[in-house]
Amino acid sequence: MQRGFPASEFQARVQQVQADMAQQGLDALLLTTEADFRYFTGFLTRFWESPSRAWYLIVPASGAPVTVIPSIGAALLGTTWISDIRTWRAPDLDDDGVGLLSSTLTELVGTGGRVGLPAGHESQLRMPLNDFWALQSLDPARQFVSDGNIVRSARSIKSPAEVEKIRHACGVAGRAFDRLGEICRVGRTKAQLFADFQRLCLEEGADFVPYVSSAAGPMGYGDIIAPADDSKLAAGDIVMIDTGVIWDGYFADFDRNVSLGQAPEPRVQSAFTKLIDAAQAGFEAAKPGARACDLFAAMDQVVTGGKNSADSGRFGHGLGMQLTEWPSLIPAEQAELKPGMVLTLEPSIAVDDAGHILVHEEIIVVTESGAQWLSPKSWTSIPVV
Repeated sequence: MQRGFPASEFQARVQQVQADMAQQGLDALLLTTEADFRYFTGFLTRFWESPSRAWYLIVPASGAPVTVIPSIGAALLGTTWISDIRTWRAPDLDDDGVGLLSSTLTELVGTGGRVGLPAGHESQLRMPLNDFWALQSLDPARQFVSDGNIVRSARSIKSPAEVEKIRHACGVAGRAFDRLGEICRVGRTKAQLFADFQRLCLEEGADFVPYVSSAAGPMGYGDIIAPADDSKLAAGDIVMIDTGVIWDGYFADFDRNVSLGQAPEPRVQSAFTKLIDAAQAGFEAAKPGARACDLFAAMDQVVTGGKNSADSGRFGHGLGMQLTEWPSLIPAEQAELKPGMVLTLEPSIAVDDAGHILVHEEIIVVTESGAQWLSPKSWTSIPVV
């Protein structure tokens, strides 16, 4: 599968948000996070792991985006469709790009103007607050306001090319999950399991495996986010592995459950069957015009009979360039589903009163006619490895 996107993909994204900006009365957008920056530029690098440097993208009301970046990134950004690349030597303890950023905004917007910043749920400002305050002081007439969720909404609708990248990433993770019998064995530690699963994902074609979690126990598990440790797998354990693998900048995020060495207890298997049924109910509810809360309700009806008792807080979320994206599948989320939305379905269920749970996760894309599975369809009963 081909990596990257043609310039026309990014141009279409820019034109869409510029139309939305006009409705919001915004003169520019200022974007600072890796995902937002990459969404409009195609700039893919692991260098964002370093917090020492800030990176700025300005989307004006018309025309192509302008970047203000540390000089170390100019060569790589120059391989993208972006042509207006302005740099400073970073880090600079006296003026770490703020003066250049301010003068660029003035050139594009004029003195004053309304500059939109992503400000809603899951947003963040990836620049030092001292620098943001300094930027404000350089033009007190300039207004920094919410972007009205323009960028969040645009990113939530994946293009066909984006969906195919996520589908490809799902295939990578699916092939690794099919090989769990190679690495799930009695006496192995969780640390060994983590390392080996990451190896399997890389062997199957992942670029990176930035997220792996696992849990194990004979009746399920109580914690699903703990890091690797030296605890050992035992016969009869239900082993859950959840992964976020990246291919060409797009995530797959789903899990699988297996039973180690022997068939699971009947009530564990019964609970897992409910999770499969719940995911199917969420899949069937995922139609254009439905709301995120409708998917939660469909799955919760299967799992709890509609009691809304999900201790995890949600039964799924958006997915794309980030492991989790808007919207959350929770009772309060009224977001309308639209074709192109990629979502995880992630119901959880209590196995007993001792705190043991099971979690199951799949990935779907909403289409004009309903949902399609992106993750390889799970086994319907917990397999023994």
